[in-house]
Amino acid sequence: MSSPPGGAAAVSAAAEARTALRLTRSISATWWYVALAVVLFEPVVVLLLVTALVEGGFGNLTAAAVGVGGLLWWLATLRPLLDYRHRTVDTPLVNWRRHLAPLLIAAAYGLAAGLVTGVWVVGVLPVIQVIVLLNWPQGVRLRVVLAATALLVALAVIDVRLTLGLSADPNWFQLIALSVFLPAMTVSSLWWWDVLVTLDRARASEAKLAATQERLRLATDVHDLQGHHLQVIALQLELAERLMPRDPEAGMDQLRAARASVDDARQGTRDLATRFRAVPLSDELANAVDLLRAAGTQAEAVVDPDASLAPASALGPVIRETTTNVLRHGGGRWVRLSLTRADRSWRYEISNDVAGSAPESTGDGSGLEGLARRAAEAGGDLEARREDETFTVVVTVPAEEVPAEGKVAG
Repeated sequence: MSSPPGGAAAVSAAAEARTALRLTRSISATWWYVALAVVLFEPVVVLLLVTALVEGGFGNLTAAAVGVGGLLWWLATLRPLLDYRHRTVDTPLVNWRRHLAPLLIAAAYGLAAGLVTGVWVVGVLPVIQVIVLLNWPQGVRLRVVLAATALLVALAVIDVRLTLGLSADPNWFQLIALSVFLPAMTVSSLWWWDVLVTLDRARASEAKLAATQERLRLATDVHDLQGHHLQVIALQLELAERLMPRDPEAGMDQLRAARASVDDARQGTRDLATRFRAVPLSDELANAVDLLRAAGTQAEAVVDPDASLAPASALGPVIRETTTNVLRHGGGRWVRLSLTRADRSWRYEISNDVAGSAPESTGDGSGLEGLARRAAEAGGDLEARREDETFTVVVTVPAEEVPAEGKVAG
């Protein structure tokens, strides 16, 4: 039964939101730097306004009221600023449920401060600052901030010529200058954040593309190999079926040829798997670190100097699958990998911080059950544990691979 288009769109939007959240987590330090650059200038504007009111003889009570109103305005701007961090292309310009209150507070504060001071810039700036923090489409925000800056410059000229005069207190001139440039400084900080998010998404896309290309290459090799052999076997069996009634010996020849083709297919598959697993474990770990870093994760690896002696056929797939599982399920900020020798065994360990529940078995051989089977086939074992927000998988295998012929059927 097919799902409705609206349901598919909702699922796609939810997936995009989760991806955006995971990406922005990976550059969270940069976000707080951007946000701090925005939120620190607004209290400076309020402080300059209060100082100008006190020194201009407006009275301490009036200055205190304007200061409290400025603090409320500053707090109101934090909501659209924090919403901006997780925005996507589908996020609306205004979320009235979340942004109506900040707009009303800004308008009320601007009106009150403008009436008290008689300065146009002071009355208009609070509303403009909230407006530039909204989720404007690409290219529109630049036009908005240019128009806002032009309006503030015009109002500043009016204030200096008609209201304040050239002999006004220097605090007023500092206040007006900072107010004029505040929207432009805010938008430049947001633009820098948009650039970093775009680069981070490009890194994640590059990592996914590399993994997809590797899977496609392997799938193509398997398809070409098995497709050819299966087609030959099908023809040989069909010919044997036709020859059996009238020439049994010739039919048996075709059956023997089909069996030989099966052996060829099996050997070809084994050779393909051997070639795929032939990458040295040190290179496997280096590739895993590169892939994780490309996805925006802080990754590091500790590799034993004698890693070339470790069983690559057993641990190579485990390294690849655990790396894939971290990318698919982890959603964290850091990953640590290690491959060390312990007595007569090799120990591979991967740890990462997890945002949600620990990855479970997926049923397709890529989850913990599939990894445990791989470890058991190599004569080793797997341990998975979660401690607070850290999830760890440890795979231990013997230093010498256990031959398949030496295994005893249960």
